[in-house]
Amino acid sequence: MKFRKFSFNCTKLYKVFEFWDMKAAKNPFAPGAGTQPPELTGRSGNLKSVEVVLERVISGKSVRSVLLIGLRGVGKTVLLNRIHKMAEEENYETVFIETPEGKPLAELLVPHLRQVLLRLDLVEGSKEKLRKAIAALRAFASTFEIKIGDLGVGVRAPGLADSGSLEADIIDLLVAVGEAAQEASTGVAICLDELQYIASNELAALLAGIHRIGQKNLPLVFFGAGLPQLTGLSGKAKSYAERLFEFQKIGQLDEDDAKLALREPIEKAGAYIDDDALEYIFEITEGYPYFLQEWGAHAWNRALGSPITIEDARAATEDAINTLDESFFRVRFDRLTKGEKEYLRAMAELGPGAHRSGDIAKVLGKSAQTVAPTRANVISKGMVYAPAYGDNAFTVPKFDEYMKRVMPEFKPAKQRKPSETKK
Repeated sequence: MKFRKFSFNCTKLYKVFEFWDMKAAKNPFAPGAGTQPPELTGRSGNLKSVEVVLERVISGKSVRSVLLIGLRGVGKTVLLNRIHKMAEEENYETVFIETPEGKPLAELLVPHLRQVLLRLDLVEGSKEKLRKAIAALRAFASTFEIKIGDLGVGVRAPGLADSGSLEADIIDLLVAVGEAAQEASTGVAICLDELQYIASNELAALLAGIHRIGQKNLPLVFFGAGLPQLTGLSGKAKSYAERLFEFQKIGQLDEDDAKLALREPIEKAGAYIDDDALEYIFEITEGYPYFLQEWGAHAWNRALGSPITIEDARAATEDAINTLDESFFRVRFDRLTKGEKEYLRAMAELGPGAHRSGDIAKVLGKSAQTVAPTRANVISKGMVYAPAYGDNAFTVPKFDEYMKRVMPEFKPAKQRKPSETKK
């Protein structure tokens, strides 16, 4: 009897076990709110346009500020953070503000602009405009009853940012800051996330300030990010909003970019992923960047070795959905009232895409007028937007699927018994 010679490379086998023994620690994916992905793909055009904006501002040329518009999970905050870093690298004085619901814009701006002025105070040269800006900030803070720390010796400037009119005073304040930056031969970049939560009168005041900055050609530029309704909100606040901003729609990644966002980090970590696995993850995530990160992370953890296979990707689906249900989806669901949850569940019953308000009301067994306040509430909470008049769509991708999982007992009106309908 002849025996086949059996041999193996001990060094190679050791390296495989050494690598995969710490696979969780070496996982290149770390999905989170605004967390920079290991590979930012599909956004080169956006970043190139920002480079041009930053170059023009600092050289004294007119520009339009930039608004990033898109659904949850498409990477708006990630992109805004990258823009913030780009501005820092160009030696701008930078501000990054997240605008939570219910917090006044004036209260958000004051501490950040204070830091900008303190940093400008370290720049050599004339200080006349800086002292004026400090006086404006003090007056603004006092007028709107906002606590402010020490700003050093300043000057009084009666009539500057102290009228009590938010729009007039924000214009005064932003112009003063822009002039101080111009005096210091630098620029100021203000990044504002979740802009859809700013109250309409505050948004109008901010837009008026941005408009005046542009008219005076001062080196102060805004970069904002928000949900799709921000386009309509800004147009409603000021009719000239469309001329103030370059609106950049941030959406899903195309197939090539989505696959690259998975393949590159995996290969840089010393492993590989099969084409079939990439195809499967792209199809199930529909190219949404946050979902790609979740599936990539769980597929890595499911794999017993390299390459990551389609079986690993399929096994990761349950893990990814559970994680999304307990975090990405759940935190938004828990903010809703019982009536709002039922409204969104009725939307989900109609399937993916946009749905007419009347159709949602029919599922609930109510009139469109009766549910109109609920619709307004879920829009204000950033759960729904109107892609067209009377239409409703989820701002969170795949939220319709989640609503069916979390509220499986929901019955449309036509399936309810008369006694249930009365209730």
